[in-house]
Amino acid sequence: MVSTTPFHPRLAELNTTQLWAHWAGYLSATQYDIAGKHEYFGVRNAVGFFDASPLYKYEITGRDAERYLAGLLARDIRTCRPGRAQYTIWCDDAGYVLEDGVVFRHSANDFLLTAAEPNLSFLQNQVGSLEVSVEDVSASYAMLAVQGPRSRAVIAELAPEVGELGYFGHVQSKIAGSEVTVSRTGFTGDLGYELRIPADDALAVLDAVMEAGEPHQMRPFGEQALNILRIEAGLPLIGVEFSSSRYAFNEHDRFTPDELGFGWLLKGIDDDTRPFAGRRAILDERATGASRWKTVGLSVDGHAFEQLFYEAGLIPPKDEPPADWETMLYDEHGERAGYATSYTYSPMLQTQVGIARVRPELATIGTTVHVEQTVNHVYTTVPATVTRMPFFTPERKTSM
Repeated sequence: MVSTTPFHPRLAELNTTQLWAHWAGYLSATQYDIAGKHEYFGVRNAVGFFDASPLYKYEITGRDAERYLAGLLARDIRTCRPGRAQYTIWCDDAGYVLEDGVVFRHSANDFLLTAAEPNLSFLQNQVGSLEVSVEDVSASYAMLAVQGPRSRAVIAELAPEVGELGYFGHVQSKIAGSEVTVSRTGFTGDLGYELRIPADDALAVLDAVMEAGEPHQMRPFGEQALNILRIEAGLPLIGVEFSSSRYAFNEHDRFTPDELGFGWLLKGIDDDTRPFAGRRAILDERATGASRWKTVGLSVDGHAFEQLFYEAGLIPPKDEPPADWETMLYDEHGERAGYATSYTYSPMLQTQVGIARVRPELATIGTTVHVEQTVNHVYTTVPATVTRMPFFTPERKTSM
């Protein structure tokens, strides 16, 4: 049976399309407006809010909580002080990525980990003899993402302390009489905040946020707009950029942190005092140069793309909804170069962009690859340039 989030009674009234997807057993709005583009520009130009309640949430507490997470997570949790959060990943013993998520540190021995997929049994099985408790509190909290250049003005109206909150910081606040955790995090690559709210208080807090956001023309946004936003930000999505290695049938569906562009998370991997799961295999991969892929950004040659269609007597399509399939890439000799896992038209950049995996020798910035494109039901290609990600990263995202 599909459930509804604590915000659903209000969001159902706002969803003029009544288009819903299923996320972790919950209804999640695909789009609220007749055009997802309206929601996208609402976030990029003003402020929008997204129901992130279906995320799984795990409280990890106890005397050995830090030690437990240091042996589990690939990013060193010991560098995360109370009041801070970290984006992180965890791997299997062979060095393949299992999941990603965000870990919030509340005190020396009190953490909360969010993830898009269920992980309770896995997390509990890693405890061993350590003095640690892992509890699934997913249903106890609603989560609301408030994102965009005016998000600080909206949230600061309700919780003035967020005005001094740094990027990936979090603070306890009181909104509409409820104890709320506000973090400067999000999945849009823009200035934004996420509110973790006791489920019973969700509607009261949402109403307060909507009232504060009204002068800023705040609007809800759904999964379609979020997907465009996160691709422009170069943010990976499990089930799209990668699959959990625990569900993989073969090596083609398993990927290492370096292959996925997560190498920056592994600072301090040479420290022998933290033998986290998969560490030895990752070090061996680096020593032998065994990485099969590199993850890069792609920026399509907009003029060449348009000419393909003009010459065929067609209007070049500029559809924002991301492709829900892998888009093949070829090198200058027509050989397989890799594939784009996410591919969309970027309204900000006015061209198609993608997150892609390419052969390591093609990962140099400025390299040209050719993206598969269908014109008049015939496969052809259009040139694209390998580029850095994120494609869009405004200064306001991290500045005070």
